[in-house]
Amino acid sequence: MRILGITIPNNKHLDIGLTSLYGIGLSRARSILAEVDISPTIKADTLTVDQENAIRKVIETMSIEGTLKREISSNIKRLKDIKAYRGVRHTRRLPARGQRTKTNSRTVRGNVRKTMASGRRKESKT
Repeated sequence: MRILGITIPNNKHLDIGLTSLYGIGLSRARSILAEVDISPTIKADTLTVDQENAIRKVIETMSIEGTLKREISSNIKRLKDIKAYRGVRHTRRLPARGQRTKTNSRTVRGNVRKTMASGRRKESKT
């Protein structure tokens, strides 16, 4: 089954398989399946054409995949343009939601520490 150019895996339960679409998590996938009255435990390859079309119709009303990515990036660009605090944090590539930066977010900042060995190395005699 393909939705918006993304293949839904056949070997997984349908509620888990729908999460392969960007913007659909587990709770949203289960609410979609409840809306079209399909069991979340069936596999994607056992769906009928009518069931596939019902799922496709519900998903096409939501903003997912490319439209959602564009919406998120435009929101971040807007925050950067108005020089909001969160926009400045995005510009500097720092955490924007109040996380600590002393110990976490090290790889993003390019400040990676090398861990030292706890004991001395024993010299091997040859």
